[in-house]
Amino acid sequence: MTRTATRSSVEPTAVRQVQAPPPAGGRGRRRLIDQARAYAFLIGGLICFALFSWYPAIRAVVIAFQKYTPGSSPEWVGTANFTQVWHDPEFAAAWRNTLVFTLLALLIGFAVPFVLALVLNELRHWKAFFRIVVYLPVMIPPVVTALLWKWFYDPGAGLANETLRFLHLPTSNWSNGTDTALISLVIVATWANLGGTVLIYLAALQSIPGELYEAAELDGASLLQRVRYVTVPQTRFVILMLMLLQIIATMQVFTEPFVITGGGPESATVTVLYLIYKYAFLYNDFGGACALSVMLLVLLGVFSAVYLRLTRSGEDDL
Repeated sequence: MTRTATRSSVEPTAVRQVQAPPPAGGRGRRRLIDQARAYAFLIGGLICFALFSWYPAIRAVVIAFQKYTPGSSPEWVGTANFTQVWHDPEFAAAWRNTLVFTLLALLIGFAVPFVLALVLNELRHWKAFFRIVVYLPVMIPPVVTALLWKWFYDPGAGLANETLRFLHLPTSNWSNGTDTALISLVIVATWANLGGTVLIYLAALQSIPGELYEAAELDGASLLQRVRYVTVPQTRFVILMLMLLQIIATMQVFTEPFVITGGGPESATVTVLYLIYKYAFLYNDFGGACALSVMLLVLLGVFSAVYLRLTRSGEDDL
């Protein structure tokens, strides 16, 4: 009995089965299939970009140096299109309006989303509700938004002037006045694009460690000091990127002038993109439209390169 028990305690209770490693050929075949699948998806994306982005851009640069109208063969004219566009009476007005629109959009449309994000980030209740309310305008199609604001700005029965009359305040021509048309469009663009920017700022604010705010409060920092010395430095990268994207977007404003004012009154809201539209579809001059597009492309490209260089240098100095 003792010998048997000793033998059974020594013997293993289970035999482990060790699987043999997969053959080298199968592993290489699997890796090759994964790489082929990845390259297939990559090639599909490159084809889409080439057909719908790169080819039209290169084609526009070529047409900028040609006399091109639908139904006729292109004729090489060199820089004649650029000269023609340069001497257009609306050329200076379009660039001036676009730059003023961009500046006003930065003063209004860049500060307001940041302040709203700060307020929403401090809320303790109804956070989800207010986020949905702020984001609602983004879900409305841009043309529908412009039409709604066109009715809102109507100098006769529009809601804006009706509200002013109810409050016994002087009314305004809004989008129909040469002095107020551009700022009216800035308000429309700010309201329409507010939600997305606010949510991006909120995501950046919620990634800031709470210990930084607690340390600032212990040091006696006020609310404005906490925003200046904690919030702004911690969200600096997001602020700089959104500023660049907003400048590029506002330099290409088109929907609001096209739907609400039609470039008027007296060319007060003619922008660069609206002038491009007029050359292509009203004047039937695609060469001039592409020449103006190339000018805008070069300006935005140079500005983006300088901006990124300066902001990168600023980050290296920190």
